[in-house]
Amino acid sequence: MTNNLIRERSYAFAMDIIKLCKQPELSKEYVLAKQLLKSGTSIGANVEEALAGQSRPDFHAKMSIASKEARETNYWLRLLKDSGIINHDHLSGLLAESEELIKILTSIVKSTSSQKTP
Repeated sequence: MTNNLIRERSYAFAMDIIKLCKQPELSKEYVLAKQLLKSGTSIGANVEEALAGQSRPDFHAKMSIASKEARETNYWLRLLKDSGIINHDHLSGLLAESEELIKILTSIVKSTSSQKTP
């Protein structure tokens, strides 16, 4: 399979989210950790589904979901940071990466929505 930037980055991001959710600080915040884990790993899962899409509208729909999941993940990360639950420097990197994923996915969604169906 050829290299795909969003596929690789969303997978690496999911791995980082899994590692973060294993932190002792989050063990007491089960609901927040579960929400973060769910949305943070869903980004890559939806990208994978999009890449195997049966049509351009299917691709667009899955990438749109991935974009929404990236935004939700960014929300949970900001909430963890601003509430003081997690103060790791690593969190800043995850926030920055989630913002980059949002930009990439938004660009993909916008460009596929403007393309005409053959």
